[in-house]
Amino acid sequence: MINSQEIKIGTCIRMDGGIWKCIDFQHRKPGKGNTVMNTKLKNVADGRVLERTFQVGFKLDDVRVEHRPYQYLYEDATGHIFMNQETFEQIPINREQITGVDFMKEGDVVDVCTDTTDGTILSAEMPVKTTLKIMHSEPGVKGNTATNATKPATLETGVEVRVPLFVNEGETIQVDTRDGSYLGRVSE
Repeated sequence: MINSQEIKIGTCIRMDGGIWKCIDFQHRKPGKGNTVMNTKLKNVADGRVLERTFQVGFKLDDVRVEHRPYQYLYEDATGHIFMNQETFEQIPINREQITGVDFMKEGDVVDVCTDTTDGTILSAEMPVKTTLKIMHSEPGVKGNTATNATKPATLETGVEVRVPLFVNEGETIQVDTRDGSYLGRVSE
């Protein structure tokens, strides 16, 4: 059990028959009344997000979690198959539980969060930045740079992102896995 004021980003709690992960919080003291914790919680099973307010001192059932690196191997009918970097055990993880799944390629290492009481997988997160090769992109039109002009580019994982006009097919770029935004070119 933890008190509501101990909730931080990444804290997992058991509530309403599910496990919820804190993605945002604010400690607030209104003019009248008691101090409250405004939280934004994400259900680890189905991805629903809700906002919940707790009085300070409210007891919550916390979930002990463990973060371990897992390497992505391949995809089959059971899901995406990952290998534990320490025990070499292979496990399937559903596509919905993986953050940044569209930018994941074989061999990538992700951070897998598991519940220590029963070993269930809560989530898997790609690193914030990843490098991918551009497989197809139209050439940029010379003189079309009055503003921040972008063009579509298809990456090696099959996902399409917007890149500046000067980026060409065959180059390697760095992408933000949270929103798919272009971060820069990578010199090889």
